[in-house]
Amino acid sequence: MTSQTGRRGRWLTGLVSALAVTAATLWQGAGGLAAEAPLVEAEAGRMISPAAEKAIENGLRYLARAQHEDGSFASGGYRGNVAISGLAGLAFLASGSTPNRGPYGENVDRAVRYIMDRTQESGFITAPGSASHGPMYGHGFAALCLAECYGMSAEEELRDKLARAVNLIVNTQNDEGGWRYQPRRLDADISVTICQVMALRAARNAGIEVPRETIDKCIAYVRRCQNPDGGFMYMASGGESAFGRSAAGVVALHSAGVYEGPELAKGIQYLMGFLPGQSSAASAGSYYYYAHYYAVQAMWRQGGTFWQRWYPAIRDELVERQRSDGSWVSPISPEYATAMSCIVLQVPNNYLPILQR
Repeated sequence: MTSQTGRRGRWLTGLVSALAVTAATLWQGAGGLAAEAPLVEAEAGRMISPAAEKAIENGLRYLARAQHEDGSFASGGYRGNVAISGLAGLAFLASGSTPNRGPYGENVDRAVRYIMDRTQESGFITAPGSASHGPMYGHGFAALCLAECYGMSAEEELRDKLARAVNLIVNTQNDEGGWRYQPRRLDADISVTICQVMALRAARNAGIEVPRETIDKCIAYVRRCQNPDGGFMYMASGGESAFGRSAAGVVALHSAGVYEGPELAKGIQYLMGFLPGQSSAASAGSYYYYAHYYAVQAMWRQGGTFWQRWYPAIRDELVERQRSDGSWVSPISPEYATAMSCIVLQVPNNYLPILQR
C-alpha cells in the first residue's frame, strides 16, 4: 500500500465491516447467493498499483475542483446533470469518504444535497435544462448515490427522498419487466433497466422496501434480452449483442440476485472477448466508460481468474488514458469520464456497499 492508500479510508475502521453486513441483506432465491466473504484491504494493496493509486488521487482532486457551488458536476450542456453528479458522489464514496467524513466528505455531502434538491414530489430526480441521454438514466444513477449514502446515514430527509425515488422506479416498470428513457410504463431497454435495478438493489440493502415481484419481472426481462452467443441485445424485441449492453445485462442479473447459472457463464465468456488491451475492446467506442463501468463490476462479482485477468488490464489502460490535469476525456464531459474511471479503479477497495461481494 502507498501512503496515500493508507490515508484513504483508514478512519473507516469499523465501517467496512458494517457495510459488509448491510450488503449481505440481499434478495434471496433466483440462483442463490454465492458464499464469499468481502475482501480485506490486502486485496486493494495487491491490485491497485502505485500508478493507479496516483491516478485515483489525481482524478478525485480533479472532481473536487470541478464541483460547482450548488454541489453539481459536469460542464457544457450537461452541467447539473443528476447522473453525472451521482457518479461523482459514488467516486468519492469509493475512496472511503462518506457525507461530511473523510478527505472528500464535504464533496459527497454537497453532491447528495444537490440530488435531494432535484427530487420532485413524485420521487423523480431530474434537473430540467441539463442535457441527458434520457431522464431515467439520471434518475437511476442519482437514486443509486442516495441509496449508498443512506446506508451510511440515518438522515430522515434522505430516507424520504430515496423512498420516493424507489417508488417511482417500481411504479414505472413496464409489463415486460424493464424501464426506458421516460418515467412511463411503455417500452424498455437493457441499458436503462440496469440503472434502475442497481438503484433498487442498493436501496434494498439500505433497508428500503422493494417488492419481490418487481425484481422477479426484471430478471425475466433481462433473461429474454440474452442472445445465444451469451451477449445481450438492447431490447427484448431483437438485435445484436454488444460489449456495453452485455456488461450491463450481466450486472443486472447480479444486482437482481442471480449469482450462478448458464446465462451468467455465457455472459462472462462473451465479455472476455473484450478484455482490455485486445483489439476487439475498441468496439466500445463512445460508450467506453459506460461499458467498463459495468464490465469491471461483472468481473468483480465473478471473481477468480476472470477478475484477476480483467482488473489489471483495465487498470493499466485507464492509467494510460488519464490526462495531465487528472481527468479523463469523453464526448459527454470530462467529469463523467473521470467519475467512471475513478469508480472502476477503486473497485478493489470494496467500500461501496453495492459492490460488496
